Amino acid sequence: MDVLTKDQRRRNMQAIRNSKTRIEDRLAKALFSKGYRYRRNDKSVYGKPDIVFKRLKIAVFCDSEYFHGKNWDKEKHRIKTNTEFWHKKIEQNMLRDQIVNEELLKNNWKVLRYWGRAIEKNLDICISEIEKAVEDRKHGELH
Repeated sequence: MDVLTKDQRRRNMQAIRNSKTRIEDRLAKALFSKGYRYRRNDKSVYGKPDIVFKRLKIAVFCDSEYFHGKNWDKEKHRIKTNTEFWHKKIEQNMLRDQIVNEELLKNNWKVLRYWGRAIEKNLDICISEIEKAVEDRKHGELH
């Protein structure tokens, strides 16, 4: 049983975006303020990463815990409405994430994935990991 009315649920679902999300904006603005230049949601890169350093072959993804299945084995039991649909959708997202990672790695890309809460709570750590990846790639370490 859903705790929201159909109209409330519809408005909630319509408000969810797949690009330029709050967590993506926060990470992108922090990188920009440090002088980094990048592309956002570049369709020419497999998987359409949220932030792309194309020349350096670095792809950054900002994943929400719910839609990308963080702690899925534990969390999937919390879904009480339309469970079949949501389980299938989230598991497909998880599989797609894995395929995207494998394809990018196969093509010598550095893939960085961050959970939304990690960006919100530990933005400095996320930024420093990206900075390290950029520096490593600038100095020729392509792995």
